[in-house]
Amino acid sequence: MANLLALISAGERDTPSAQSILAGASLRHSAQSRHIGIHILTTATGLSDAALRSADAVLLVGAQADARGAGDAERAGCLSLTVSMEKVLHDADAVLQDLLTRMQAAAVPAAVTATNGASLNIVAITSCPTGIAHTFMAAEGLAQAARALGHQMRVETQGSVGARDGLSEAEIAAADLVMIAADTQVDVARFAGKRVYKSNTKPAINDGQALIRRAISDAAQQPLSHTSQTSNGNAAGQERGGPYKHLMTGVSFMLPFITAGGILIALAFALGGIYAFDDAHKGSLAWSLFQIGANAALTLIVPVLSGYIAYSIANRPGIAPGMTGGLLAAHLGAGFLGGILAGFIAGYATELLNRYIRLGRNLDGLKPMLILPVLGSLLVGMLMLYVVGTPVAEALSALTAWLHGMQGSSALMLGALLGA
Repeated sequence: MANLLALISAGERDTPSAQSILAGASLRHSAQSRHIGIHILTTATGLSDAALRSADAVLLVGAQADARGAGDAERAGCLSLTVSMEKVLHDADAVLQDLLTRMQAAAVPAAVTATNGASLNIVAITSCPTGIAHTFMAAEGLAQAARALGHQMRVETQGSVGARDGLSEAEIAAADLVMIAADTQVDVARFAGKRVYKSNTKPAINDGQALIRRAISDAAQQPLSHTSQTSNGNAAGQERGGPYKHLMTGVSFMLPFITAGGILIALAFALGGIYAFDDAHKGSLAWSLFQIGANAALTLIVPVLSGYIAYSIANRPGIAPGMTGGLLAAHLGAGFLGGILAGFIAGYATELLNRYIRLGRNLDGLKPMLILPVLGSLLVGMLMLYVVGTPVAEALSALTAWLHGMQGSSALMLGALLGA
């Protein structure tokens, strides 16, 4: 988290004026909304050495503040920005954004310069759709490459059993560079203010050293703003891997429901026979296992697939519209095809709504919790009910009938299709 220091012109005889008090309150409110720290001083107190040492940058508000504080900030080697009192009172958020942008611009060349022969502290996250092989192969590839290049690296693996070797806040704060080697969507909100580089797992496995060199030179600064947690998540690093990565994110969250449901159904059949689901067995262990596996776990696979495809595209605001569209696809008989379409419709629709709806600083917090889920769910629901659902259900039914008809004379072709 950035720590800012603001020196505000106090007014005549160094007595705080109404303008200086309002400017300080505006800056404090804007900093709080961005989750950054700010220490407000007036020219009546001046800048102390202790305050300068703890500050990442200094904001000088008014000519009096510039005259008294610019020299101190320069001697302390602290980035400073001078603005008028009127500009702060008009739009304090824009002033802070300008200062943060200057901080980021100053940090990137310094970080790149530090890579010329110096050892860096790097943190990384690896993840793949199944969370098994490629997750850990990419982690090992990056760790070995970092050792060979003389850098320190800590890798968090987001595998099939959840995150392992999780990165602490202290490790993230001390990191010079963040690398994301993932085939699924990874939340980067906790890396605000850090240089972040994104790739898929393949480069990390095949040539980790080349990937680290590329990351050092090309990593982008993650915005120092709370909007990184509620926006579409594309601000940091490289662009995501397009529709394939979104689909694989949905599949990775869907797979546990398939395995859990399938195994529970198999256990039900093993204990109660192939008619374990029949009402004649109601109340038995086999019947209960079938209900849990078939009517609970497997019922969720299409909504979960849709929801997390939308999550990969639009971040958290896309989950509710995606799952709503996926459940409608299941009820309409559109199956996996309908669920995939619902996920992409919900994701891109929510992303567009997030981009073009502007409510102002005070109301933007309503977007991820209220406005985007409601409007996104309404839009994808109407499209699934009246436009997409029925044609996809008919197409899926025709495809199923065609494959069923191949079991006789075209069994060899059917086997080739399934094998492919």
